[in-house]
Amino acid sequence: MVAALYVVGTPIGNLRDVTLRALDVLKAVDVVAAEDTRVTRHLLQHYGSDARLVSLHEHIEEQRSARVLELLRAGKSVALVSDAGTPAISDPGARLARRVREAGFPVIPIPGPSALTAAMSVAGIRAEHFLFVGFLPVQSGARLRELEALRELGAALVFYEAPHRVHQTVSDLAQVLGGERELVIARELTKLFETIHLCRLDEALAWLDADVNRSRGELVLVVEGAPASHAAQAAEGERVLSILLRELPLKQAVQLAAEITGAKRNALYERALDLKGTRG
Repeated sequence: MVAALYVVGTPIGNLRDVTLRALDVLKAVDVVAAEDTRVTRHLLQHYGSDARLVSLHEHIEEQRSARVLELLRAGKSVALVSDAGTPAISDPGARLARRVREAGFPVIPIPGPSALTAAMSVAGIRAEHFLFVGFLPVQSGARLRELEALRELGAALVFYEAPHRVHQTVSDLAQVLGGERELVIARELTKLFETIHLCRLDEALAWLDADVNRSRGELVLVVEGAPASHAAQAAEGERVLSILLRELPLKQAVQLAAEITGAKRNALYERALDLKGTRG
C-alpha cells in the first residue's frame, strides 16, 4: 500500500454489504482512522483485519488530521471509515481529505454502501434531480427558514433524521412544503427491521404515531420535488424581485414581487436578503 488516504465505504447495517476491495484495503493498511473505534473494531474483527485503530470523530477532526499527515509522511497508509456508510457524507472526513490532498498525498475513494443512494434507489419518486440536504438544523426557526429556501425546488429532497426529531421534522415538512407531496420514510436500511413506507406528507405523522417502532433507528426521508408550476412561479418571482430591488427598499420590493407573480412572500424575502447581502 502506498502512503495515501483511502476513503472506505462500510456497511450501513448488513455486514455482508462490504465490498471485496474495501476488505482488501482494511486488511492491508497500516492504520484505520474511525469515527468510533468500538464500531469499527467489530467490523475489522469480523473480517480478520488487525489494522491499528485511531479515532477521528468530528470534534477532534482537525487535531487528528495532523496526526494522519504525520503517518503519511512516515510512509504509512491510512484508511478513513465512518460508523456506517461513506465518510464525509454527513459524517467526518471532508476536512481530512482536503488537508491530505493539499499536503500532496493521494486521496483514494473505495466506494461502498450509502444510506443516501440506498434510499433513493427504492423510493420510487420520479425526479430528474435530487438534492441531498442531510440533517436539518436542530433549532426550529433555522429549520423552517431552510425549508422555506427549498420549497420551490423541483428536485426531490433527501434528509437524514434522528428518531427523537423525526416527528417535528415531518410536521415542519408538511407545513412548509405542503401536505400533498409524497414522502418516503426509509428506516433501518439493510437491517433486520428495515421499513420503507410511501405516503403523503400530511399522512406521515399518523403513520409514525400508529407504532412507536416506526420512529426508531436511523431514518432517511425522501420528499417529492415542487410541481413544475411552482418552480416556474418561483423563478419568475425571483426575476421580478431582482429588478425591483434596484429601485425599492427590500420589504417593498418583496411585497410587490409577491403580488405581481404570486410567488410566496416568505421565500422571496429570504432570497432578497441573499441578493442584497444583508443576511445576518
